[in-house]
Formats: sequence, structure tokens, C-alpha cells
Amino acid sequence: MPVHQWVVGGAIIERAGNLLLVQNRRRDRTLDWSPPGGVIEAGEQLVAGLAREVREETGVQVTAWTPAPLYRIDVLAPGMGWQLHVEVWGAVDFTGELTINDPDGIVEQARFVASSEVPQLLAGNHPWVTEPTLAFLTDRWHHAEERTFGFDVDGDHPRRSTVTRRR
Repeated sequence: MPVHQWVVGGAIIERAGNLLLVQNRRRDRTLDWSPPGGVIEAGEQLVAGLAREVREETGVQVTAWTPAPLYRIDVLAPGMGWQLHVEVWGAVDFTGELTINDPDGIVEQARFVASSEVPQLLAGNHPWVTEPTLAFLTDRWHHAEERTFGFDVDGDHPRRSTVTRRR
């Protein structure tokens, strides 16, 4: 089975101790929360694609990013024929008001969330979203200490699969 590979950019954007999250409506009509970001288009530089995704999903224009990703995430799902590589960058400076102009029609809302609310809002999302985000918010490592999180998805159907974290 051919493996479909996605490259995704994710953003950690904070204001006054609050983290910017977006609520997404998935294909099965469920809702989940995550940091803003999305699939990088073919031929697009990752950080440029991430800036585009953030602008579309939130209205925020990031004017400066960390010099390197804060963390990377690699997810392998051979039974479903896909692989995901994510780079999560930190916004150093940004402007703009929260507005949604998502051409994909996935984002339902965007808001800055108090740190105490983040675990509850991320609960139920994929471990490759929840675990690295919460780890960063807890440990606050510097971009020079970039970390990688690896996950394996065992199964051939999303609802019947098991996700384990690689150590």
C-alpha cells in the first residue's frame, strides 16, 4: 500500500499567558481544539505555509517566529497508509484581531485560552496533538532544545487503532 505523507506546521502563539487555540469540525462532524496550523502545500516553505494557515484560521499575522521549531512530531500509521511530520514553531511577535477566514471551512472558532483550560480543551484529541502541547506548556524549553515526539498508530481504521508513543 502506498504511504501518503503530510507535512504540517503548528503554531504556539501566546498573549498574556494565554494560548491561542482553534476549534475544528472534523469530517465525522466532531469538534476538537488544537493550536492553529495545517497542511503545508506542495512547493511552499514550511514557515510561510504556517503563517498562511495561522492567518486563515485566526486572523493573526505572525511577524516573527522562533529561529527554529520548538518541537517536531512524527506519526506513522502504516495500516492506514499515512505518515505525518509536524514542525511546531513559536510566534515571537504578531498583530491582528481574531477573525476566521478558513477556506477549508474547518475552523469553528479561535480564542486565547488560559493555561488552566488547555488540558480540558485538548482532552480527547489525538495524543500527538495533546501530549507535545501540554509537555511544552509545562516544561517551557527553549527552541535551541528542540524536542521530537514520535507516535505509532497500529490498526487499519481510525476508531479501532491504538496509538503508542515512541520513546
